[in-house]
Amino acid sequence: MLVYTAIASLDGYVADSDGAFDWATPSEEVHAAVNDLERRVSTHLLGRRMYEVLAAWETMPVDDAPAVIRDYAGLWHDRDKVVYSTTLAEVSTARTRIERTFDPAAVRELVAGAGAEVSVGGPGLAAQAIRAGLVGEIRLFLNPVIVGGGTAALPDGVRLSLELLEERRFGNGVVLLRHSVR
Repeated sequence: MLVYTAIASLDGYVADSDGAFDWATPSEEVHAAVNDLERRVSTHLLGRRMYEVLAAWETMPVDDAPAVIRDYAGLWHDRDKVVYSTTLAEVSTARTRIERTFDPAAVRELVAGAGAEVSVGGPGLAAQAIRAGLVGEIRLFLNPVIVGGGTAALPDGVRLSLELLEERRFGNGVVLLRHSVR
C-alpha cells in the first residue's frame, strides 16, 4: 500500500508562508509514533525538497541523541529511497535512486511488489500520487498551531472519501489522524 504521512499545522500546512516548519519539530512521544509508522515502510518516494531535508539523517551525528532520534536514523538508513526530480544531479544518500518523472504505472508496480508499505513524502509528490488514485492511507500529525498559509499538506481540487482508522492525542497537543482512502 502507498501511504502519505505529513506533520502539519491545524490549518493544513507543512510549512508556513516563509517556508519554515520549526513549529513542526516532534516531541519524543510524537517522534516515537512516527518511528512506529516508519517501521512498516520498505521504500520512500520523495520529492526533491523533502529529500533534501531528510538527507541530513544520512550523516547526522546521533550517538548522543535521544533513543527516538537514533531509532529514526537507523530506519532512514535501512530504507530504499526514490527521489523524483528533474533538477537533482546526484544523490548524497545510500540506497537512493533518482527518477526524472512520476509514472503512476511504475509506482503502482513498485508498490505491488514491495511486500511492505511504500511511503510518499513531500506534498507536491503526494499530490500527484493522490490525484493518480495511488494513495491508500493518509496519516496527518496535526500540530496545535495555525500558520495562516504556506505549503498545503493536501492538494486542492481533489475530493476523496475517507474512513477514519485511528485518532491519537499526544501530550503536547498533537493529534494523529489516520484515514484509509475508500
